[in-house]
Amino acid sequence: MNALSAPKNLTRNVLIGMAAGVLVASIFYYTSGFISETISTVVEKYIFNLGGQIFKNLLMLVVVPLVFFSLVSGISSLSNMVKLGSIATKTIGLYLFTTAIAVSLALFFGWVFNLSGFEGTVDPYIPPSGDSSLYGTVLRIFPNNIFGAFIENNMLGIVFISILFGIALNLTDDLTDGLSKSFERLNTVFLKIVLLIMSFAPIGVFCLMGSYVMAKGLNIFGDLAQYVLLLIFVLAFHSLFTYSLMLKSFANLSPIVFYRKMRNVALFAFSTSSSAATIPVTLKTVTDDLGVKKDVSSFVVPVGATINMDGTAIMQGLATMFIASTVGIDLSLVQYGQIVLLAIVTSIGTAAVPSAGTVTLALILGSLGLPLDAIGLILAVDRILDMMRTAVNVCGDAAVSCIVAKSENELDLSTFNSKG
Repeated sequence: MNALSAPKNLTRNVLIGMAAGVLVASIFYYTSGFISETISTVVEKYIFNLGGQIFKNLLMLVVVPLVFFSLVSGISSLSNMVKLGSIATKTIGLYLFTTAIAVSLALFFGWVFNLSGFEGTVDPYIPPSGDSSLYGTVLRIFPNNIFGAFIENNMLGIVFISILFGIALNLTDDLTDGLSKSFERLNTVFLKIVLLIMSFAPIGVFCLMGSYVMAKGLNIFGDLAQYVLLLIFVLAFHSLFTYSLMLKSFANLSPIVFYRKMRNVALFAFSTSSSAATIPVTLKTVTDDLGVKKDVSSFVVPVGATINMDGTAIMQGLATMFIASTVGIDLSLVQYGQIVLLAIVTSIGTAAVPSAGTVTLALILGSLGLPLDAIGLILAVDRILDMMRTAVNVCGDAAVSCIVAKSENELDLSTFNSKG
């Protein structure tokens, strides 16, 4: 057996863990009157919450070193540095293109189905601290301290440092006695660590799903059924139709094969609600199962986790329409265009962590003169929707990886078409 092979029956075991987590937590949640409050608290805090957080921490533990070593080893091994510019241009262009399509689809379907607002009281929204402006985002790309970027998990800064380091290593490899080989070996070590963590994925997913159900129960819709159902529909449409069309049109690749091999990644993204935490699994799948060469995957996937926020853009489009309807404001065609542009711009640098999209939603609402307090409505149902958005985001990362790789002759078609 290959030392870098994924655990057997991983998808089946993760699904079992997910279902078991929902079932067990539901029993505790809906029979709270018959079970000691102390026991319920212990189960929620020390089994579901603690277990889920440990699993997410383990995934986040390897994100930064894996992104750094994979990017450096990938770039340093490029025989033609002009190729890096071509890969970067295509990657960023495709990500912005899919984001524009995503938010446009959200606004279109919101208009077609006449998305209505909420009737009732709105809880005040307290914006999180931090600079989320375009100015602050650009500054994060160029950190003034190498170690600070790594400590703060500043993914934009880490990607920039890794690219810079990889280019320098590529140009000086003869002088550094083949140092790039050491980065390739370290990258392999961290890939093995990812596989070891994935072995515990069923338990981690069990805890994560249990934690959510213990806190919210199974009532995810509440009074926002139309908004929730429409958002789920647009997310599914974009993921299954837009990405499939792109794969077939731009790269002549089978969407069926693609989605079959992406099921583990989508499940991980769904359970963690974090594109960043899913990077190790995405990288492993894109490289080993979809056949994308490391030169491409090591760049496209980490960048995608930072700037490819299609699911978030869909949420922002529908949420803005929903909130505008709630406060009785009819958006003009110009304002619709403004939403599209803002969603594209704010997708760059949105933190790849749970519910980060609400921060950029506040920027869009503020630019349109809509009340920020209405975000409290969205937050009420955002947890489960954020899980779905993240799954869409990582599928987009992988689809763009395949398209860019095919255009650069860096895709192993035999691996892509093999049984997954």
